[in-house]
Amino acid sequence: MHAATLLERPWRQPEAVLSAFADEPWACAFLSGGSGDNARWSYVLREPDATLTLAGDDPRDPFDLIRSLLGAAADTHPDGPPFQGGLAGLAAYELGDRIEPLGLARHADWPDLLVGRYPALLAFDHDRRRVLAIGRTPDQAAAAATWLDAPDRAATPGRLAVDVRASSPETYETAVTEVVGRIHDGEYFQANIARLWTGRLVPGAGPFDLAARLVGQSAAPFAGYLRTPGRALVSNSPERFVSVGPLGEKGGRRLTVETRPIKGTRPRGATTAADAALAAELVASEKDRAENLMIVDLMRNDLSRVCSPGAVTTPELFRVESFANVHHLVSTVRGVLAPGMTAADLLEAAFPPGSVTGAPKVQAMKSIARLEPPRGPYCGALFWAGFDGAFDSSVLIRTLGLVEDGAGWRFEARAGAGIVADSDPRAERLETEAKIAALLRALTTE
Repeated sequence: MHAATLLERPWRQPEAVLSAFADEPWACAFLSGGSGDNARWSYVLREPDATLTLAGDDPRDPFDLIRSLLGAAADTHPDGPPFQGGLAGLAAYELGDRIEPLGLARHADWPDLLVGRYPALLAFDHDRRRVLAIGRTPDQAAAAATWLDAPDRAATPGRLAVDVRASSPETYETAVTEVVGRIHDGEYFQANIARLWTGRLVPGAGPFDLAARLVGQSAAPFAGYLRTPGRALVSNSPERFVSVGPLGEKGGRRLTVETRPIKGTRPRGATTAADAALAAELVASEKDRAENLMIVDLMRNDLSRVCSPGAVTTPELFRVESFANVHHLVSTVRGVLAPGMTAADLLEAAFPPGSVTGAPKVQAMKSIARLEPPRGPYCGALFWAGFDGAFDSSVLIRTLGLVEDGAGWRFEARAGAGIVADSDPRAERLETEAKIAALLRALTTE
């Protein structure tokens, strides 16, 4: 397959372009925000030439299906972005049951895998303020360029949600107490336990309205949007799951593997001084550093399954990154993909994300299954997989799953906390509330 065709066009905001197509089946976007290397590129995709929906009872191998949809590796345009066409979609949390069979119940509304294959897309370069229309052929690139001519659609103002309800605080704190007891009994070291929020969008509001509001209120580097028939996903995730990218200047092929697990949270302060104090408290916290390090070790083990021996390193530990409502402790783990291994192998080796399961992963997942209903999109991954072998994915935290019914759109969202031996149930519950705050503000702003 030949390298992609690139056509440069004047800048437009990616969410404005998405607005014209957001209600189409299989419209998809990766809406990078904030600052830093992870926030340079956004992508808007539509009109896939193939789609895949893999239900929980479908016996086919999901990773073989991903490999088959991608086909033979293609070249990339040297002046293009990391993603120049390929697959994009959702790997739900319960996809992990196909890797380590635990008999997980499936979510009533969400399949294990939802994937489209996109031969054309728009790439938005936030650094150079340009848009690239990209296609596997010149005609496909030219067609993608015409998407920029569609007029914007204004987002719905005012309150977007009604009947917003949180699961019981007392029940959550009891669950935390149980997990702490299991940790003291030696069953595992850490488990990520979540609370559930549900509600409905107001009549006339749609999933894109929430996505647009989140971009404006609390930009995140791994925000995303996916619309499929009867379903939608709106994510404001700050966390990378796993990626495959170029190996230095002389690497030639895309071989570097990276994961950036988040563990450790503090709310933002009301004043500059209070905010700085909370960030300093986070980085100095032995509990949070230990919690983060446990997941770093887990992710190092996951990456070592598909990386060259001795190639997995940890170039950065315990970096504080600040977002609209919280400070997070973030570490970076890197490796070099072993010869013959692909992004599909990496996804299979590392899924579901260790930062939102626990350590050891399998034992933590068993506790999650006892204490929570099926997660569906939450703590799964929104990903793209390039025709050339490149790959990137987010951890689906700060995420709403929406389902269309006869009365409009109903939704659910969750927020969790990593429970360790010295966790305080009330403090962990308050952490979930800090994490969900940006979503609730976007939903309920008058």
